[in-house]
Amino acid sequence: MDRNLQLLGMAKKAGLLAIGGDAVGAAARAGKVWLVISASDSSESALRRARYVTGSSRAAHVIAPFTKFELGNVTGRGSPGTVAILDAGLSAGFVKGLAGIEPDRYGETAALLEQHVSNLAKTKKPTQRRTAK
Repeated sequence: MDRNLQLLGMAKKAGLLAIGGDAVGAAARAGKVWLVISASDSSESALRRARYVTGSSRAAHVIAPFTKFELGNVTGRGSPGTVAILDAGLSAGFVKGLAGIEPDRYGETAALLEQHVSNLAKTKKPTQRRTAK
């Protein structure tokens, strides 16, 4: 199995994957989406909706080199044309993997998401660990 598909499977198990157009739209309206992924064989209508969702948020959009069937195998839900990753680090890792295969197509998006992750790391305050007495 492709490393990127494995990453989507991990995101699903962690509860960080919205599956299907309606779930992706709801997650985007809630401000939780970092990356919207469309299948390579998605309809023009589904692509238009994915672009609309990302146009009104900080999320990036990519058309992955995976079919709806392949996304369905990973997600366990039919054949979704659109999924979304709800974590910045997982999103950056997913697109970085795609950029390793096709740098011209995914390199700019990978750099953008890496910058988002870097900015998040700078703004997060370190948590203090409790020590046992």
